Amino acid sequence: MYKGEADWTLIAKVKENPRITMPIFGNGDIDSPQKAVEYKNKYGVDGIMIGRAAIGYPWIFNEIKHYVATGELLAPPTIEERVEVCKKHLLRSYEWKGPVVGINEMRRHYANYLKGMPNIKEYRSKLVTLKEIKEIEEVLDEIVTQYSGYDFERSAIELINYHEHCPV
Repeated sequence: MYKGEADWTLIAKVKENPRITMPIFGNGDIDSPQKAVEYKNKYGVDGIMIGRAAIGYPWIFNEIKHYVATGELLAPPTIEERVEVCKKHLLRSYEWKGPVVGINEMRRHYANYLKGMPNIKEYRSKLVTLKEIKEIEEVLDEIVTQYSGYDFERSAIELINYHEHCPV
C-alpha cells in the first residue's frame, strides 16, 4: 500500500472519455501547492483531493487555495499556529475517542506538527509518554515559548505510509 507513485494517467483517461460527464477528481502524491496546480493542469481533472499530506499539516489546503489564486506561496505556519492546531486536534481526539485512545492516537501526529524544528526530539519524547491533556498542553506551551519566532523553512511534506507495519 502506498508504494511508488500514483498513476494519474489512468485518471486522465477517464477524464478524456466523452461519455463521462460527471466531475473527475485526482488523488495521490499531492504534497505541495505547485504539484496540485501542475497535476490539475497536466491531467485535466476537475479537482484534486489531498490525503496523507494533510496529516499533521492541515495548512496545505489554504496554501493550495492561495497559490491557485495568486501564484505565490504562503509562509509556513508559525510555531504558535502549529501548536494551536495540535491542541485542537488533541482535544477533538480526546472528546471523540476517550482519554486513553484519544491521547495515544495523537502520539503519531506530534512529529508532523513539529517537523523541521531543531532539537525537538526531547519534547517529542515527552509528548508520547504523557497521559494527561493538561501535561501535554504544558509541554506544547513550553515548545511555543522555546521556539517563538522560529522561522520554518519550506520543506517537502513527507507522505507517510501509516499502514506499512499494520498487522491486518
